[in-house]
Amino acid sequence: MPQAKREYETIGFVASDTPEAAEARRRLVEHYGDAPPEQADVIVALGGDGLMLQTLRRFLTSGVPIYGMNLGTIGFLMNEFREDELRERLNSAEASHIHPLAMTARDTQGRMHHELAFNEVSLFRQTFQAAKLRISIDGKVRMEELVCDGILVATPAGSTAYNLSAYGPILPIDAPLLALTPISPFRPRRWRGALLPREARIRFDVLEAAKRPVSAVADHAEIRDVVEVDIVEDRRHELIMLFDPGHNLDERILSEQFRY
Repeated sequence: MPQAKREYETIGFVASDTPEAAEARRRLVEHYGDAPPEQADVIVALGGDGLMLQTLRRFLTSGVPIYGMNLGTIGFLMNEFREDELRERLNSAEASHIHPLAMTARDTQGRMHHELAFNEVSLFRQTFQAAKLRISIDGKVRMEELVCDGILVATPAGSTAYNLSAYGPILPIDAPLLALTPISPFRPRRWRGALLPREARIRFDVLEAAKRPVSAVADHAEIRDVVEVDIVEDRRHELIMLFDPGHNLDERILSEQFRY
């Protein structure tokens, strides 16, 4: 039996720091009211994909669905911006359930760092020297040495972002997979990465870390001079993103595969 759609009465607005987004928020609050986001039925984020990632992180444990309206550049994670009939759009929206990646990184000083990523976790060389990485999956070494500019692990939601630019695969939003994609691989030159089950525990060891320093980036959080990076999907946290009918993440990801 299909589950009844939620009715969203109280709305909490958040906006990026651009004048356009601030003015849009002012007009929308004047028309629809404004509730504290943590206490609202739904959060409406006004900005671009960067703001959406920040909003997902900020309200990670709130359980409040998030509906974005694009006032940025690409807006892949956002809906079209319109001021009219917002409450009707919210009540007819389709939900996508997403889980972040949990990254644990150890740096050269022995410090441990913990971050979450909704798009991808990336490793990058910090200098002119190429990075040298060892890749292990579920405790088994799968590649003894990858010489490259970097590597990333992308969620389905993030597979059309940096992962796509690095020639990684596009994943349907409900696919039980993660994309492992090298960035400018030198040796092995023709290796294009792998598709991993979402339960996989991924480990990168940085080889020759003193000579070839590497940073790890979880979405926008950067940790420099890492020596070990562990990544796993965090099933403890689930976020609900809302999209207009016919324009949900499944449709966007499918459409992206036919662009040329």
